[in-house]
This record gives sequence, structure tokens and C-alpha cells, in this order.
Amino acid sequence: MSEASRRIADALPNSWVERLLPHAALPYAQLMRLDRPIGWWLLLLPCWWGLLLAHIQLGDARPNLYYGLLFFLGAIIMRGAGCTGNDLVDRDIDAQVARTRNRPIPSGRVSPRAATLFIIAQALFGLLILLQFNHFTVWLAIASLLIVAVYPFMKRITYWPQLVLGLAFNWGALVGWTSLTGTLSLAPILLYAGGVMWTLAYDTIYAHQDKEDDALI
Repeated sequence: MSEASRRIADALPNSWVERLLPHAALPYAQLMRLDRPIGWWLLLLPCWWGLLLAHIQLGDARPNLYYGLLFFLGAIIMRGAGCTGNDLVDRDIDAQVARTRNRPIPSGRVSPRAATLFIIAQALFGLLILLQFNHFTVWLAIASLLIVAVYPFMKRITYWPQLVLGLAFNWGALVGWTSLTGTLSLAPILLYAGGVMWTLAYDTIYAHQDKEDDALI
């Protein structure tokens, strides 16, 4: 397969995943968007915000670096799982959009079955990370999977899929708080609401890249 056929239009050319990973691993790294860390930063920051807010509330000046590291790893893995799931659901649409037609699934480099197994593997790894927290946090994080599961379908029934993405991407604000407190209160809920509005803004800008193709589809 040529270099051009492996390159995705909105990915950085000659990224570290293209240079360092073997060809067999490259499409899975592209499914996870490992070459584009902005996505997991946007997932990670609300987790750290919630964790920091809980530290302030509890009057504890010592940051919990272990929890911070768990959130870091979890954000990378679950963002990867979410992107893989989104690409799996949208594979027929992505094949018709110039920016996305070379993604691993619509280009045929990863089969739908392989993508499904990859999602399961990422979810299991994410579960291992999640089980390091208290029971309330575990169940709260699991509850977010409902929003994550419905998000890929929202663009088919609403002009506001960004709002649903915001509900999913900022759930970490609640989880970060409960990882230390074991309960919810008004402060993390307000933080969560602010994060949702933030996502609504940046993802609306991002969505405008495809508006011509979207209108045709």
C-alpha cells in the first residue's frame, strides 16, 4: 500500500506513528488518533480539573499524582475506544467525505470485525484502570458509557451532536471530583456544565470543516 493511501487527510504528515510503528500497528494507532493528542487532552483536562477542585474543597495541598496518572492513561485509552467506535458507526459516511475517506475502516485497512475486537480490548484495559478508584466513581464512570454509545448516532437525528459530545467528554469533571470525595455536590456539577459549553464551542468550529460534504450526503 502506498504512503498516500495510508495517510489521512486531517492527520499530520510524517507523524511519529507513521515513522516509528510497524505497518500492521499503524491503522490501529490511527483509529485511536495517537498522532493527534488534542483529543485526549480535551478528555483529560476535565478529569484533572475535577481532581484539583476536590483537593481545594478538602483543603489538601498535596496533589494525588497516582490518580492524575490513571486519568492520563484512561483518557488516551477511552478516547481511542470512542474514536474507533465512531469510525465503525460512520464508516459509510466517512467513505464519502474527502477528509475521512482514508481512515482505516472506510479505506479497508481495518475490517469492522477487527475494529469491534479492538474496541473491546481498549474497553477492558480502561476497566482495569477504572477499578483502581472507589465504587461510587466506578459506577459513575460506567454510567457515562450510555452517552458515549449514543453519540455517534446523534448526527443522524439532530443538528446538535456537539452537545452530546460535550456531555460525554466532560464527564471526567464529575469522576475527578468523586475519585477523592466519593460523592457529588454542586461544585463539580457546575464545572461539568461549564465544560459542556466549552466543548459545544470548539466542536462546532471543528464540524464546519465538513459542512459541504455533509450537505451533499
